Amino acid sequence: MAAERVVFNEMLGLDGTVRPAYARLADWLDKQPKGFLSRKNREAETIFRRLGITFAVYGAQAATERLIPFDPIPRILSAGEWRRLSAGIDQRVRALNAFLHDIYHRQEIIRAGRIPADLIIQNAAFLPEMVGFTPARRVYSHIIGTDLVRVGENDFYVLEDNTRTPSGVSYMLENRETMMRMFPDLFQMHRVAPIEHYPELLRQTLESVAPEGANGDPTICILTPGIYNSAYFEHAFLADQMGVELVEGRDLFVDNGKVWMRTTRKPKQVDVIYRRIDDAFLDPLTFRPDSMLGVPGLFDAYRAGTVTICNAPGTGIADDKAIYAYVPDIIEFYTGQKPILNNVPTWNCSRPDDLAYVLDNLADIVVKEVHGSGGYGMLIGPTASKREIAAFREILKANPTNYIAQPTLALSACPTHVASGVAPRHVDLRPFVLIGDQVRITPGGLTRVALKNGSLVVNSSQGGGTKDTWVLED
Repeated sequence: MAAERVVFNEMLGLDGTVRPAYARLADWLDKQPKGFLSRKNREAETIFRRLGITFAVYGAQAATERLIPFDPIPRILSAGEWRRLSAGIDQRVRALNAFLHDIYHRQEIIRAGRIPADLIIQNAAFLPEMVGFTPARRVYSHIIGTDLVRVGENDFYVLEDNTRTPSGVSYMLENRETMMRMFPDLFQMHRVAPIEHYPELLRQTLESVAPEGANGDPTICILTPGIYNSAYFEHAFLADQMGVELVEGRDLFVDNGKVWMRTTRKPKQVDVIYRRIDDAFLDPLTFRPDSMLGVPGLFDAYRAGTVTICNAPGTGIADDKAIYAYVPDIIEFYTGQKPILNNVPTWNCSRPDDLAYVLDNLADIVVKEVHGSGGYGMLIGPTASKREIAAFREILKANPTNYIAQPTLALSACPTHVASGVAPRHVDLRPFVLIGDQVRITPGGLTRVALKNGSLVVNSSQGGGTKDTWVLED
């Protein structure tokens, strides 16, 4: 798992021959004329620009809205590989939901000594306001993005679990539509599992967790922070695809214990809110009083059972990076099974021994903020300068409980279109999971690719791009 390990190329086997899943793609690439992929790349950029598929880069001095870099060469997973991955994801998301119900009720996992009480109770992501409350169908996290990395032919690891408000599904869907438009002949050569039904499955999932009073035809809305949010394109995209209203906090109000949506005619009761704002901003009467994004009284209506919030408040405790190291124990505790998918070995810097090791090995490992995301607030030792390492060491010593550390993985690489032609670049994968009346896992997910040669950072905010992910059917 060290950085010097040989990087696994997903197109080529260890002997240098093309792996079966990539055989037709490799042959197709060999037959394309010079400049073909560059033209297609420009065509995709034109499509994305016209659709407004952008993301915000916070803290950038230049323009903050950028196009998502797109790579036209798909990543391919065989049916067998996907069966194993989906089984592991299914096991994991069920265990995490069981964990959330437990810690907000009897806390049996704490009583059993499988996880420290302080790690839960004193965690900023733990919401005491949720204690004793059970959401519809006992589902807390309805939409989950599970980040996976690969280091060998059969070696997959879960890098993190996104159980709060995972983003990126709109890019997954637009990537597929763009690919089908540009390369219909390539699709005819493969049996690719479809993903375009995701919005329909999302709506079915949201409908399945509506309060009993919805009478089979629940009113659903997506609650967005507004146009300046980095994922606003996705909020609007999903609302349009599902045929539901996209609302901001000012469009909703609470009356008589129920949530209502303002319309041009008369207020309409809301049954399910797919929220894309953080816990702290949901309700100024319960959480941050200065929030202008939420709805006063929303949490009381939620606790009263007249509206469902997806994902539930307080789900962030399940994807907190300090909790991550205990997920294998969580899976075993609630399912009685060993994890199908492994965790990345993790040092918790709140432990003195772990901190000492991390401080001695900063040049060789990755250090992450417990509540960080998007590639911000982290140190990648092998690519950092001595000055950056020295500065980070002081930050770490000042607040060790805010960090975890992991070995630098030799992420697998996929063929990627670059200025010089086609070359391997490191990738990860975010499959999207829906949980309501059943668990629904979209085949594939969003592959993120580090476009810079040698870079392991795949986040769009840090210069990464995306690929279409193909799962081949048997």
